[in-house]
Amino acid sequence: MKISIITVCYNSVSTIRDTFESVLNQTYSDIEYVVVDGISNDGTISIIKEYEQKFNGRMKWISEPDNGLYDAMNKGIKITTGDIVGILNSDDIFFDYTVLEKIRIAFSNSEDICAVYADLYYVYTDNMNIIARKWITGKQKLFKTGWHPAHPALYIKKEIYDKYGLFNLNYKLASDFEIMLRFIDKYKVNIVYLPEVIIKMRLGGKTNKNIKNIFLQNIEIIRAFKENNIDVDLYLYTIRRFVSKIKQYKK
Repeated sequence: MKISIITVCYNSVSTIRDTFESVLNQTYSDIEYVVVDGISNDGTISIIKEYEQKFNGRMKWISEPDNGLYDAMNKGIKITTGDIVGILNSDDIFFDYTVLEKIRIAFSNSEDICAVYADLYYVYTDNMNIIARKWITGKQKLFKTGWHPAHPALYIKKEIYDKYGLFNLNYKLASDFEIMLRFIDKYKVNIVYLPEVIIKMRLGGKTNKNIKNIFLQNIEIIRAFKENNIDVDLYLYTIRRFVSKIKQYKK
């Protein structure tokens, strides 16, 4: 069972070495590592070339213009050849060296499993050993309850992308939410929960960069429900989503 990991990057020189090391040191070796660079000019490409040799043929990479994060992710998915696809951001790392082995075991439990989701920790940029928030996803619920998996901790069979499509580029901030909603609630692909923390995610992503982006993301989330023909009480959903976020700060 080959696992493809995709890392999208642009001027990530300060963090991407940590990301590469966390992939390189995984105990599970049947992997394909796809790096999609947006023509970085800060030294990131030199680091990619350095690590390409260390992966001994398991890394492939491209560097070209793109139309944003989700377009770059789509490029990565299209060139993967693995059975399973996961996305690791260029400023994130795996929680430990056994993550991909745990993902493989979870998928091996049944041929009917289409996706595996797990938990993540938000950590501080200057010290990844200090936990700021804990996203403990828990058992599956409907998205309209305020529940949804953490996208960086979601691994999906390649055939699901082939069947139900890639990231919708009409969404600039919530395309990850839309694609999960489409796969899980609309098409009801079979997913299982791995109750393990598998990702350390640095604070400061694009969506949460400012109040404006948070507002615009919420507008896109509402549109995602409508375009996927999923009924939702927007008032209740907003409250439930807020409560779920607050719970992440509990120690």
